[in-house]
Order: sequence, then structure tokens, then C-alpha cells
Amino acid sequence: MPELVFPLDSTKRFTDQALIGHNRWHPEIPAAVRVRPGDSFRVHCREWFDGAIHNDDSADDIRDAPLSTVHVLSGPIAVEGAEPGDLLVVDILDVGPIPQEDSGPLAGQGWGYTGIFATQNGGGFLTEQFPDAYKVIWDFAGQTATSRHIPNVSFTGIVHPGLMGTAPSAGLLQKWNQREGALIATDPNRVPPLALPPEPNDAVLGSLPSSEYARVAAEAARTAPPRENGGNQDIKNFSKGTRVFYPVFVPGANLSVGDLHFSQGDGEITFCGAIEMGGFIDLRVEVLKNGMTTYGVTENAIFMPGNVEPRYSEWLAFSGTSVTLDGEQRYLDSHLSYQRACLHAIDYLTTFGYTPEQAYMILGAAPIEGRLSGVVDIPNACATVYLPTAIFDFDIRPSANGPARINPGQGVPRSSF
Repeated sequence: MPELVFPLDSTKRFTDQALIGHNRWHPEIPAAVRVRPGDSFRVHCREWFDGAIHNDDSADDIRDAPLSTVHVLSGPIAVEGAEPGDLLVVDILDVGPIPQEDSGPLAGQGWGYTGIFATQNGGGFLTEQFPDAYKVIWDFAGQTATSRHIPNVSFTGIVHPGLMGTAPSAGLLQKWNQREGALIATDPNRVPPLALPPEPNDAVLGSLPSSEYARVAAEAARTAPPRENGGNQDIKNFSKGTRVFYPVFVPGANLSVGDLHFSQGDGEITFCGAIEMGGFIDLRVEVLKNGMTTYGVTENAIFMPGNVEPRYSEWLAFSGTSVTLDGEQRYLDSHLSYQRACLHAIDYLTTFGYTPEQAYMILGAAPIEGRLSGVVDIPNACATVYLPTAIFDFDIRPSANGPARINPGQGVPRSSF
């Protein structure tokens, strides 16, 4: 096993650990540990809400999930010799649930969860159709996920970190805040908001001196979206065997990681669409000097995906175009076309007996494939959702006999109001 450089104790909260990570991006957050190019090392990660979500049949914890506290990230990890303009090479050697803990109260201890967030608390990709909070608990058996809330479904998880990235420079942070602030200003009262501005409340800034806390907390960026430094990209193929090339913006690069997922469908469409968990990740790092200029990678990481995902041979694909549910034509709106493809898949699965919420959760957590299939034929963009047929224990293909009817079981817990 590689050296454990960032340990976490499952019995303690994130802010009570021997090493305290962070939940905001800022160049002045001090490095928690230091490694050298060529080093292999292990990092423990907490589930993104630090234990606020429970293994039960209530969705009230999803309704009340404290968004100002996320994501709890392990790091920053400084890499000796890395300087602005370099590329940081990160190999994902291994990743999985909390080691040697297959049961317990924390997500990652033999279980994980998927949530539909209420519109008032973040919403999701289909928040207009699913405005309330729901939760699904998934149990892990080896690499397989099953759920008491969605019967007749099992699949092999593609375990990956939802979030990994390097620290921004002061100039890059300022750029983020300015452009996202300008977007918020176009509709400041929108629910859910157009973006998340800096939020000093609940900011965790590692070992930053208390004298600097107020200033840095007021400037630090939220970790919710992906940006030029990588960040919360939620790429399901970011699995074991992946090699990533991150732009370096500050001395040491200051790499951070968290938001581990047992599985996810392309797009993580329910917002908390993956199977969220805590766990471990083993990494190896190298530095390509002046790599940003040499390869033209001045923003946004490039990566070589791992090859450990399950190989499905049969799919049922659903397509959508950029026309709203009210029949309004939009011009090459690929976001809308993917929404429509997802809604078509949800409608289809309900003919077998699933509730719309169960079908939505399947698309968020199972290893579906989402694709932009046509973006040139005006006025309609076309997106497709590929659903692997083998994850169901009954035949979902259309036939002359009509859809089989399954017992949906207890269904997906919905929050009270």
C-alpha cells in the first residue's frame, strides 16, 4: 500500500481531524502535506457532506443538506518543484470505499446514496419536473450496487473521484468571481441560483492563520462547478488507471481531491446523482516543466481515462432534440436536448412499473452513456442517452408482448415539507 499522507478518522468530523482539509478554492490555503515527483501515496476522503446524510428511509436529510459546507476536500497536497506554467501529471492508481470498513454510519462503509435535491436547495438537471427532495440508499457487495429503494436493478460501479484539481492563482480566482458574479446579477433572485458566490459561513480553510480567515473566506470560491483548475467535473470515467494533466497556477500546484463516487451516469443529472461515499484514493504525481505552453493546455485538464469500467454489449438508447416541453424551438441547445433524452428514458422506464423518481435515480447512478449526437443541423441539437440493458433483471427491450410489470417495492423516500 502506498504511504498514507492524508489520514482521516471515521469517528471524527472533518474539522476535528489531525489534518484539516478545505471546502473552498483559494491560493492562500496552506498545503497540508508535501510530496515529491515520482511519489505514490494514499489519501483518505470524506463523503462530500461529511456524514450529514444517513442510511435510512427518510429524505429529510437531503432536503436539509447543508450546501454551504461542501465539498470537504483532502489537501492541499504540494508537489515539490511544481511551478506556474507546468503540468501536474496525476495517475489514479486505485480508488474505493472506506478501507476495511464495510458497515457503519458513514457513506462509504458498505453503502452510499443518491439524492434528488429540492429546487430550493440546489435543484438538479430536471428540477422543473422533480422539484422535491428524494433519496436512494445503495448497498455495496464487492463492486456491485443494489438498492432496497429500486428493485430489479444491479450494476458494477465505476468508482472515481468526482472532484480533483489544483489551486487557482489570485488572478484566476478573481476572474472566477467576476464572471460568476456578473452572471448572478442578470437574475439575482433566481431559484435555484445561476451560480454560487463566495460564502464565508461554513468555510473550512485548512491551516490558514485565523488572522487571515475573514479576508480569505470572503474571497474564496465555492467548489460546486468545474473550472479551469479541474474541480468538480464529475466524470464517471475518471477511474482507476486514469492519467490526468492539470495546469499549475501556484507554486507546488496544491492538489486537492474528494467527492468520491461508487458509480455515476454521464451528467450526474440529479445533482447528487452519483452514489456518494467516503473512501480512499491512491495517486502518483509527476511534473512536466513548462507543459502548459508546450502542449497548449493553458486551462482545463486533459486526461487519459482508465480501462476498468464494466463492458456492456447491449444498450437501449433514447434521443432528444432542442424543443421544450411546451413546443418552443430552441437553437442548437444541447443542454435541452439532453434533458429531453433523459425525460424520454424516464417515461419509458415507468411503463414497467417504476416511479418517475426511481427512473430518474437510475439514470443518475447507473453507468449510462450520455452523448452529443448532433450539433450542426439547425435548429435542433440531438443528444442521446444509452441505457445498458444488463443492469435490469428483466428484459426492457420493446416487444410484441408489451412491457413486463415489476413490483416497484417501497419506492424512493421523499422528504416531508
